[in-house]
Amino acid sequence: AGFAPGAAGGHVERRRRSPRFSRSYARRARSRRRSVRVRACTSGGVRAPGSAGMGKNKTKTKKFAEVKRILNPKEARVDKGKQKKKKRDDAPEVKHVEATSSSLFFKHNSALGPPYSVLVDTNFINFSIKNKIDLVRGMMDCLYAQCVPHVTDCVMAELEKLGQKYRVALRVAKDPRFVRLPCTHPGTYADDCICRRVRQHKCYIVATCDTDLKRRIRKIPGVPIMYLQQHRYTVERMPEAVVGGAPNR
Repeated sequence: AGFAPGAAGGHVERRRRSPRFSRSYARRARSRRRSVRVRACTSGGVRAPGSAGMGKNKTKTKKFAEVKRILNPKEARVDKGKQKKKKRDDAPEVKHVEATSSSLFFKHNSALGPPYSVLVDTNFINFSIKNKIDLVRGMMDCLYAQCVPHVTDCVMAELEKLGQKYRVALRVAKDPRFVRLPCTHPGTYADDCICRRVRQHKCYIVATCDTDLKRRIRKIPGVPIMYLQQHRYTVERMPEAVVGGAPNR
């Protein structure tokens, strides 16, 4: 037995721990240190010096590839404020109004008169051949006056694209009695070309059987439309005194 010096100069017997107790204490201490180390690794932080081993890790590290959420610059809500500022700063928008032709008196077109200039569409020639109608004679029977058919380059291009099946229509369009109008626009779409010409020059009667083109022409004031009805030519939006042999609608 060992003796330790006491406070009063006497000797106090020191308790000796059993080897089993010291081994279990060391085992618990090792497992405690191991658990603290594992917890620190899983939380992603480093334990601060002096902090408790069993306490929560208070220091946080940045997550990998963490990015702030940013709005897409193309979204509408981003540019709303800028658009409002621009509208206030900029000058007011200028509206372009189409000039009215001097030949129009309300809906009456004074530029129309014999000899009539008839602007012919592709399907009008095809339907005339199908109904066995001569174009120049049929127009004269309708209006009781001399008529001059006009064909644009894009109408000729459309007939050429249709192939051998419509070679008779192409031969009719190349008749010397037809006036050829040159086109400067790109492409071979005839409807836009006809509408543009009719807006610029109010001296034409448009001959077509196309429903969409007729709907577009009706929006332009003072332009008559010729089409087929009851195997004959008829015209709309013309004064009754001018219309000759056209059938009653």
